[in-house]
Amino acid sequence: MGSARALLDGLRVQGRGPLTGYEREAFGPAWADVDRNGCDTRNDVLRRDLGEVVLKPGTRGCVVLSGTLTDPYTGRQVVHVRGGGTVEVDHVVALADAWQKGAAGWTAQQRRSFANDPLELLAVGTQINRAKGAGDAATWVPPARSARCAFAARQVAVKARYRLGVTAAERDALARLLAPCPQQPVPTG
Repeated sequence: MGSARALLDGLRVQGRGPLTGYEREAFGPAWADVDRNGCDTRNDVLRRDLGEVVLKPGTRGCVVLSGTLTDPYTGRQVVHVRGGGTVEVDHVVALADAWQKGAAGWTAQQRRSFANDPLELLAVGTQINRAKGAGDAATWVPPARSARCAFAARQVAVKARYRLGVTAAERDALARLLAPCPQQPVPTG
């Protein structure tokens, strides 16, 4: 598929659209079972991203009770216990950002698919997810320098897959993030 830097050049540069009409619910119910494996997307992502996973008995291997996470944005170890509030699933391209850069014109099904796409989702520490909020690459980058190439590549991959635009400032920020790693591969899922 090539490098993220090359893919970045193909993204449409545009202004930031309004948030008029945006609400989380426009992207469908939180954590649907879009792949029809019997498990919701949140638990699919937790099983994929956590280590030492403990599953709840009687849930067909779906419900994650606990595990450990090496936070992809900070590099810190985080212990996850269901209901403990230490790990969340981040939309790498924030839903509000997607809304402003193209998703406002999508169908409900397109928004639901986007919000539950494994490429778009990462398990991260709660505090860093809250710090990121709805920021794009022009306003927020991972504090761990070692995480920035992968973060930028994933942002570019998601924006390209869904034909979302980027602002000029965002494009420039992504180019700076990818400058030290010009051959950073594009993640696929």
